[in-house]
Amino acid sequence: MLRILAHILRTGIVTEPPPTINDAALETLGLELRRAIDVRFGRSLALRFIDAGSCNGCELEVHALANPYYDLERFGVGFVASPRHADALLVTGPVSRHMETALRRTWLAIPSPKFVIAAGQCACDGGEFGVSYASYGAVENVVPVDVKIPGCPPRPEDLMLGLLASLHSKIEG
Repeated sequence: MLRILAHILRTGIVTEPPPTINDAALETLGLELRRAIDVRFGRSLALRFIDAGSCNGCELEVHALANPYYDLERFGVGFVASPRHADALLVTGPVSRHMETALRRTWLAIPSPKFVIAAGQCACDGGEFGVSYASYGAVENVVPVDVKIPGCPPRPEDLMLGLLASLHSKIEG
């Protein structure tokens, strides 16, 4: 036991430094997102999030949006449990055969005007999984997609940029 403790003391703390993120750029992006939400929705944007069969890498990044650093709620974006309360659908992962009906029903339950965001490489084009006996592949093979956010997994900043792009496309279109 003492040998293990001595080894730990000699080794020290082995971690990676956190990624450097520009606070000013994040704040600027968030305020731009807030302005786009105010123009399109007047108050806030409610997202319904669905994991359609992913490896959970993208979910970690989506959940990071709610942590104290990114705090997406301060910019007017929140996650809701019911699709009837949602303005948009955020989907990650290739659509598994078991999730196809749930995804379709959720999309139908969201009141119009609505939009769908495919987050992550698997949601955009099927990724490593593609179309197979267990997967429909990309989200657009099941429901119409308005914005695709590539990446494996996409960074939280990329997710915010994708939300902004989807809002701009809805405002202009």
